[in-house]
Amino acid sequence: MKKWGQIKYPWLIMLLVAVVILVNLLAGMAYSRIDLTEEKRYSLSKPTRNLLQDIREPIQIDVYLTGDELPAVVRKFRNGLEDFLYEMKLAAGTKVQYRFINPFANSDDTAATALFLDSLNNYYGLYPVFLNAPDEVGDKMEVNRIIHGLVVRSGDLSAGVDLLKGARSFGTEPEQLAALYNNVEATIEYKLASAIQKVTIREKPVVAYALGNGQAWGFQADDMVRTLIENYRFDTLNISQVPYIPDVINALVIAKPTIPFTDADKFKIDQFVMGGGRVIWMLDNMYAEFDSLYKSGGFVAFDRGLNLEDLLFNYGVRINQSLLQDMQSDQLPQVSDQSGQQRLVDWPFFPILNGTDHAVSKNLDGVRALFPTSMDTVEAAGIRKTPLLTSSANARLLAAPAKIDFEFLQIAPDEASFRLNNVPVAFLLEGRFRSLYTGRVPRATVDSLKSMNRQVRYEAAAENKMIVISDGDIALNQYSPSTGPLPMGMNLFTRYTYANKDFFSNSLEYLVNPSDILQTRAKEYTLRLLDPKKVSEQRSTWQVLNLLLPVLLVILAGWVYQYLRKRRWS
Repeated sequence: MKKWGQIKYPWLIMLLVAVVILVNLLAGMAYSRIDLTEEKRYSLSKPTRNLLQDIREPIQIDVYLTGDELPAVVRKFRNGLEDFLYEMKLAAGTKVQYRFINPFANSDDTAATALFLDSLNNYYGLYPVFLNAPDEVGDKMEVNRIIHGLVVRSGDLSAGVDLLKGARSFGTEPEQLAALYNNVEATIEYKLASAIQKVTIREKPVVAYALGNGQAWGFQADDMVRTLIENYRFDTLNISQVPYIPDVINALVIAKPTIPFTDADKFKIDQFVMGGGRVIWMLDNMYAEFDSLYKSGGFVAFDRGLNLEDLLFNYGVRINQSLLQDMQSDQLPQVSDQSGQQRLVDWPFFPILNGTDHAVSKNLDGVRALFPTSMDTVEAAGIRKTPLLTSSANARLLAAPAKIDFEFLQIAPDEASFRLNNVPVAFLLEGRFRSLYTGRVPRATVDSLKSMNRQVRYEAAAENKMIVISDGDIALNQYSPSTGPLPMGMNLFTRYTYANKDFFSNSLEYLVNPSDILQTRAKEYTLRLLDPKKVSEQRSTWQVLNLLLPVLLVILAGWVYQYLRKRRWS
């Protein structure tokens, strides 16, 4: 062996050692990694980074998606969630901390476990889901009780996040579960960022619920009003009793009006839009009521005469007088024999609507509508129209006036007549709106507003947006005599809950939230699955190859080393 003094370039070795030490010190102080995935799966979007950088109080995130025997598909999802939490922690520094808590760790103490699960359900809406999933192809099916949720806390505020909420289920087969968790993983950033915003927001937007035109109220609007109170500064506003809609209001909710709007009412709404106010319209253009169907056995659907056609036409959409029927629909009970036995049958007037690629409705479960009508877009300069909800590929239209009764349940529908596809039921309108009342405002109205330090606006000062839905019931809830008002989107008879609440919440957030966090819902994660048939056929081959190949490579490397050493020194 050569001594130090016999080495030709000792300074070079010392320099290399110093470089290695310096690189290690720098790596310890500054961490970074490169996201090489095509969809940037492990990168935070700009709105999320801005939100995390503005955090003032520490955030604690408790994750309950953990355990000793999670199925493989859930373990993969959990690992992705942990990677994302780590990215958030790096972006926010010490202000974001997270931990994984096994809610079933004290399974021996059943009373304590039950109390803990009840508190998670009552306070945060988190509950165990029974999942049947094999670990790998060919493995036996195991039943697992898993909580797909977490709680975000900051100071005295907290918010629960149900990771599965609103996601469309595909089935229980391995590939179907993989598709489900892939879509859920794409919504992790939005759900976490939204929860953090809820517990850290300094000033909530003001949302007003419009009254005065027979809008839905009471038990049928229970869940919608609770949602508004929980997430925004909420108030009601009777449009007919105020001279104008105050600018302090950020958004106006108009839900199922039944009394025609006067020109004065429409002018106030129009000026609110010109001033930058956002509106979400949920309109039943035709008289078609669920209660009338059950109380009298049927009714004739006809035009309500809401007197909104010219205003909406001016903004770029038209709600038609034709009821939508869809083979993809919700169910109603039907008396099947003389004994009074009932069976559930599909009711095509209650279509289950599909979302589109827009962030508001992407990857949502079906959204149930009750007697919706079709919509069209019309020419409106500078206005972009984006569909948010559409029918399935098997729909048809029934023009008014139309008789609706239970005979539709007695006769199997002719599937060949359901040939329409993707009939729009909800549109997002964006752009610089122009007033319907340009050149039509009486001088007395102009002077009256001027006396209140307000001027008539004939064009929006900046880009604005609104959402128009041709179903007034989409955000309402049904009522159970035994349990009271049901959650939004829940079927009274099957108790299945559709994604109506998620759609309504997303719609409002898109309208009033300036942080653009909702845009993170538009992420698209490509699902790259192994071929299960090939996995089953070639499983043994790959197992043997993975076990023997590393050993052979080590032996080969050792042989080459010994051969070269012997050749050099012999």
